[in-house]
Amino acid sequence: GNGFMDGKELQNFIQELQQARKKAGLDLTPEMKAFVDQYGKTTDGKIGIVELAQVLPTEENFLLFFRCQQLKSSEDFMQTWRKYDSDHSGFIDSEELKSFLKDLLQKANKQIEDSKLTEYTEIMLRMFDANNDGKLELTELARLLPVQENFLIKFQGVKMCAKEFNNAFEMYDQDGNGYIDENELDALLKDLCEKNKKELDITNLATYKKSIMALSDGGKLYRAELALILCAEEN
Repeated sequence: GNGFMDGKELQNFIQELQQARKKAGLDLTPEMKAFVDQYGKTTDGKIGIVELAQVLPTEENFLLFFRCQQLKSSEDFMQTWRKYDSDHSGFIDSEELKSFLKDLLQKANKQIEDSKLTEYTEIMLRMFDANNDGKLELTELARLLPVQENFLIKFQGVKMCAKEFNNAFEMYDQDGNGYIDENELDALLKDLCEKNKKELDITNLATYKKSIMALSDGGKLYRAELALILCAEEN
């Protein structure tokens, strides 16, 4: 459930893919062969669902539309999240997700009927709604990002409980104004990188900061937004 397949997961998938094609009397497509050659002999590769969608032969593979410009970086993704979580609830419900998909498909020059859009929305919820609550949290929707761009995966290992998060927020909100600015976030991230060297790389500090600040309101990162990244529990 970490948003990508690697190691044994990837090996099992490749084995099942080969067996399924053989059982159906089909050869691997050129894309599949390239995929197997790249990942079949290694256990240190990682692949996310959008990358995987490129090698699976489907007549109407709408996951490929997420390769458009809108989701090419973590910063773009965070800005997109902020736009469609219009009520700042910390999640995107089915109606917000439907609007998100509609705009995304239009950007890919794909015009679809409303009934098809509803179907896509339902599929997305089935695929990404890990806790089956009928809505998508930030980390669930982040699976649409290519693995190499998904900085949120890194932060899964440094999640805090609500009490730890609140203490940290108050510590780094040095002027007590109720939000963290870019300099305060910089100090917080430096300390997190130092304490969590296995998960976080301080050389990527600028990328982490830029992506997280994309959630801010005019440079003001409020508690609820930062909690989406760092807090494992509701406040």
